[in-house]
Amino acid sequence: MPYPRLIPCLDVAGGRVVKGVRFRRLRDAGDPVELAAAYSDAGADELVFLDVKATLESRGTLLSLVRAVADRLAIPFTVGGGVRSVSDAESLLAAGADKVAVNSAALERPALLGELADALGSQAVVAAIDAEGGRVRARAGTTDASRDAVDWAREVEERGAGEILLTSIDADGTRAGYDLALSRAVADAVDLPVIASGGAGNACHVADALGVAQAALLASILHEAPGRLPRLRAEVRAMGVPLR
Repeated sequence: MPYPRLIPCLDVAGGRVVKGVRFRRLRDAGDPVELAAAYSDAGADELVFLDVKATLESRGTLLSLVRAVADRLAIPFTVGGGVRSVSDAESLLAAGADKVAVNSAALERPALLGELADALGSQAVVAAIDAEGGRVRARAGTTDASRDAVDWAREVEERGAGEILLTSIDADGTRAGYDLALSRAVADAVDLPVIASGGAGNACHVADALGVAQAALLASILHEAPGRLPRLRAEVRAMGVPLR
């Protein structure tokens, strides 16, 4: 059985890491290349890079920045934002990504997930699901996708995704804890690994999330002090979570 994973996340806009609360009031949180290197050196299990403005600005992910980040990593690297085609995904893999995350484009055209899985292998396809009140939101949380989060999770599995990145907009940036009910509902509905995202404020929150999901995404809790990651890992492990 794979160990649960701790995965720092870089939400990127305008070439900088940003963080907000419930996808709003974004503030600068640092340089993505420097933060990526710090997390890799601190022993993160993986890194996620999300270009949060790519879809809203109708463009692809910033390949030069992805390449610069990849050059500083010694851990698996997932990139999302603006992935609309197999060609987009292949460009990201060529720039150094190990996996691609797809969200709005898959909601608009679910067959994209199968196309990506056929071309890249399911292990390289992450279905990113942003949910508010149990309902899926698209386009960086700005649009109602008219889908239930659990139903959509089942569909992305059927269509070939190899992993689900599940973000609770309700909990995002609050540091009040993950949405455990949502995470559990999705994890129980699929056989895929689920990454719980949104709400980490302390080690107890992370341990709780890893009780229902296979990985915990970390952002606000780390960005102000990337060196905290080893201590956080030790705290979570002390609570009985079998981290590597």
